[in-house]
Formats: sequence, C-alpha cells, structure tokens
Amino acid sequence: MRTTPERAAVVADPLVIRHLEFLGGMASPDGWRPESALPEIAFGGRSNVGKSSLLNRLVRRKALARVSQTPGKTREINFYLVNRAFTLVDLPGYGYARVSKEVRAQWRPLIEGYLRGSTALRGVVQLIDARREPTPDDLQMLDFLAELEVPAVIALTKVDKLRRAEVAGRTATLARSLGLDEDQVIPFSSVTGEGRDELAAAVVALLGQAPWRSE
Repeated sequence: MRTTPERAAVVADPLVIRHLEFLGGMASPDGWRPESALPEIAFGGRSNVGKSSLLNRLVRRKALARVSQTPGKTREINFYLVNRAFTLVDLPGYGYARVSKEVRAQWRPLIEGYLRGSTALRGVVQLIDARREPTPDDLQMLDFLAELEVPAVIALTKVDKLRRAEVAGRTATLARSLGLDEDQVIPFSSVTGEGRDELAAAVVALLGQAPWRSE
C-alpha cells in the first residue's frame, strides 16, 4: 500500500463541490459500470463504520449516500460524478455478520474485481472505526491493497465518540499497529466535521498523482 504525498496544512476548502451526479451501481464483477475516462477514488470499510455519513460530510450534502439503519444493505458499487472531474466510488461495506454467507461471498469478488480491474483508480480511502481495533476483515483489505500497491489513506471514523484528549494518542497507536505513517491516518467525525478538509486534501492529492498502473 503506497503512501500519498505529504499533507500540507489546510487553509481553504481543498475540494469545493459544484456538481454531483449519481451514475449508477455495479452489481456483479462483469456487470455494468460507467466508462473509466475520469480518475476514480474508492471508499471502503466494514459495515456500520460510518461510510455513508463520511461521504455526505465530505461532499457537503445531506443525502449523497443513504445512511442506512441496516448495515450491509448496500450490495452494489455505486459511482458518483464529482465536478465532472472525477468519480467517487462507494464500495459495499463488508463483514456484517447478519448478512448471509452467500451474500458476503458475492461481495468479495465484486470488490476485489473492481480494485484489480479499474485502470482509472487513483487511490482508496479505507475507513476504520477509531474506537475499535481493526477487524480481521479490515486487515485482510489492507493486505489486499498492499498487494496491489494501490495508494491509500486511512480515515479513522467516529472520533467524536472519543474524549478530545484521546484522539491524537489513538491515531498514533492505530498507525503503529497498522504499520503506517501517521500522515496516512486522518481522524474524522461526520458529526463535528473534524478531518473533513484534511480528507478532502488527501483525495485531491490522490487525484493529482499519475496513474499507478496502465491498461
């Protein structure tokens, strides 16, 4: 898993959203997907990690991604056109125990097929709950991203549920346990907005990199 360029201090909104458009969902590894002429940034994480809330906060909208009361409900890869300049890719949440083994078995080739096959992919934002240790599914996903050598950053969600004094230490601890540099790990709260601009800057940095693989 490659690092992103070093993050600079954020002094203004690095990602002003002027246009958003839902392009559609990809339901199977060989199913429909939009043309990959524009760069893509994918967002992944386990079910109930707060991905929909993070995406809504990132693009400053209330309902880009539906916040479901039923984790594991989203079963497609959803594509959103942002500013007619890049595509935001919302991967299905993984690891929800109440979803049948058959459904979970379908998600893995869908997610892995997309990550292996998209030549437009510039990077992945991987979400991990800041309050908890990474799950085996989280570690498996990080290992897979490392195998592909895809540039990635980690968003630690739900930091508003930690005491303020705990956030820096928890961020450093999780970075060390994952074998990452701290500048790859962004504390994030969809409730307070903490980390929004830092994550937006990281997305812009990923978009500015040359393609890491070719057709």
